[in-house]
Amino acid sequence: MSIPDWVLHVDLDQFIAAVEIGRRPELRGLPVIVGGAGDPTQRAVVATASYEAREFGVHSGMPLRTAAKRCPDAVFLPSDPQAYEEVSEQVMATLRGFPVVVEILGWDEAFLGVRTTDPEALAADLQRAVTAETGLSCSVGIGDNKLRAKLATGFAKPAGVYRLTRDNWVAVMAERPVDALWGIGRRTTAKLAELGLTTVGQLARADPADLAARFGPNMGPWYRTLALGAGDTEVTATPWVAKSRSRETTFQQNITDRTEIAKEVAALARRVARDVTEEGRPAARVGVKIRFAPFITQTRSCTLPAPTSDAQAIERAALEVLDRFADARPVRLLGVRAEFGEDPAPG
Repeated sequence: MSIPDWVLHVDLDQFIAAVEIGRRPELRGLPVIVGGAGDPTQRAVVATASYEAREFGVHSGMPLRTAAKRCPDAVFLPSDPQAYEEVSEQVMATLRGFPVVVEILGWDEAFLGVRTTDPEALAADLQRAVTAETGLSCSVGIGDNKLRAKLATGFAKPAGVYRLTRDNWVAVMAERPVDALWGIGRRTTAKLAELGLTTVGQLARADPADLAARFGPNMGPWYRTLALGAGDTEVTATPWVAKSRSRETTFQQNITDRTEIAKEVAALARRVARDVTEEGRPAARVGVKIRFAPFITQTRSCTLPAPTSDAQAIERAALEVLDRFADARPVRLLGVRAEFGEDPAPG
């Protein structure tokens, strides 16, 4: 009898908040919100919120001021990326101690390639090991491909295990809204609704030609493929590689002077250039993000003539991109991003 292959998706529960609570056990059970400098009177967004805070409607990406209005009794803490990275590395090292292939997706999640007759038992062993080593809990989704494993984790949260495969796909997913699928967001959901496709089951039964006519020959049929539950089964141990480096700053007072805006963009570009140099990979594209008051975000980008790590070239490109913004409204946030090419530079 052959031993089946599985894909497991391990997702650390409320990761950033959990790390902070681990450092401050007295906060356990309280609504905790992490973001910016931890001051809700300043302009910054929520990095993560504990489950207790989420019950008040607080979520990642929300302005801290809004979060404070929704949950005035929350404990606000500053973000500490270095601490989160250290704990993440500890978790991934724990996972690698098992007979699995680990494909890191980010700080708080990874796919595991597994060959076992009892994936639930292995998932439970993984959970116990992660908790023993770090004090954190994790949820584990079990699937016969990456898509199903990723979605299964949502049903497993918090701290549970759930299996989603071809056998139960229709029963579990058919009546769910299309945005329950990994890869379909708000805008695509609205466009699908215009075609009368609001559930996963309806999308799975849609005519590929109609989808191609609306979304293009590649994306249209791909949305139907998602609804059928198809997905990649290969888990690779290739280390996770950042696709870009970015820096941004939120201003406590809006800025309007074009010279000052350009000065800030140039400074951010130089910081990004240092990050690119440390990464050891040249930048292929440079982008600028501006958040205008009250909360309207726009991005622009350009492809560099040739990949480079040169600070002057990255700064010059960022300023050229800045000139593409015609909006004269007050600015509350600026960001600069350098995107790497397809392959890391040799060396």
